Amino acid sequence: MDFRLTDEQKMVQDMARNFAEKEIAPYVDQDEENHYYRREILTKMGELGLLGWSIPEEYGGNGMGWMEAVLALYEIAKVHTSWRLSISGNCWGPAMTINEWGTAEQKQKYIPGLVSGESVGSFAITEANSGSDVASMRTFAADMGDHWLINGSKMWISGGHTSDVGLLYAVTEKGKGPRGLSCFIIDYNNTPGITRIPIHTKVGMWTAPTSELVFENAVVPKENLLGPLNQGFPICMWQLNNTRMGCATGAAALSAACLEGAVQYANERTQFGKPIGKYQMIQAQLAEMKLEDEAAKYLVYHAAWLKDNNLPNQQATSMAKLFGCNAAVHAANMAMKIYGSYGYSTEYPCGRWLRDAKQFETLEGTSNIHMQIIANIELGYQPNR
Repeated sequence: MDFRLTDEQKMVQDMARNFAEKEIAPYVDQDEENHYYRREILTKMGELGLLGWSIPEEYGGNGMGWMEAVLALYEIAKVHTSWRLSISGNCWGPAMTINEWGTAEQKQKYIPGLVSGESVGSFAITEANSGSDVASMRTFAADMGDHWLINGSKMWISGGHTSDVGLLYAVTEKGKGPRGLSCFIIDYNNTPGITRIPIHTKVGMWTAPTSELVFENAVVPKENLLGPLNQGFPICMWQLNNTRMGCATGAAALSAACLEGAVQYANERTQFGKPIGKYQMIQAQLAEMKLEDEAAKYLVYHAAWLKDNNLPNQQATSMAKLFGCNAAVHAANMAMKIYGSYGYSTEYPCGRWLRDAKQFETLEGTSNIHMQIIANIELGYQPNR
């Protein structure tokens, strides 16, 4: 396994870094203060091919795979982790799932817009009382013969109120648990009966839209069922094994941002006549951060390599997500300590890093769920897909 980057991968990396520095970095502080989502950044991502990873070129894909994708996402998320959600929300969520499970008509209708950035994507799984226990969801899709009638609600949906096209997981056969769920493609701009409520009471991720979705007799065409009836649970698990790479990569990138910031500050800040980086306690903190940062990055690379080579990768993906999450939270906490009183000031990014790091412990499966996945595969209790 050789992680030396090819010339093409270096070009992807440089392109994503330049994009993030030019299009995202100048607005981070302003957008954080105003909790503002810049829709035009998604469009520009699409124009550069940053939303087309692992998607066939006939639907607008960029012809590149997982390794190139994580290299690009890493550079974007290191500047502002809120924007990592765009790749998961458009590419690794709806576009890739429709490509895997959809009909030819569904692929042609929905994937090009998601890949180009013309459409904002999302996926709705979580409910107020259904998080880690996906099969306990209650949103119900009734078969009315010539259409589906959907009632229920979803909570904490990334991009929910800004989305044009999204995947919705709902019960289609009550009492069957995971064998009674199905997946639907929702056209949010042309489906009456859907109320989308922005959630503003978040600790972090302030520029990434989050929503509650309420379905009241929402009429969905029969042809918008994605995949076989009552196969929504395996579709959901397949999708999550892809979108979790966004969390893993974003967490590793946030760890790197904290480390870079802490190193710069340790060289600039002087106490007792010398930079604080000269003191062993600061060096010990930075060494811990560096170890975890490198490990998080290479766990992401390993999972991406497995995916690109069509090898079992569920355990590796969960390992990358869990370790990256722990590294990001620890790095953000260490950075705030190294910055001292200035770390507690909103003039510096430490507060944002810490707020944003904590979301990785919950999104796309809690840390406890990922520990369970890793252990169950290791024990042989479940296959490593």
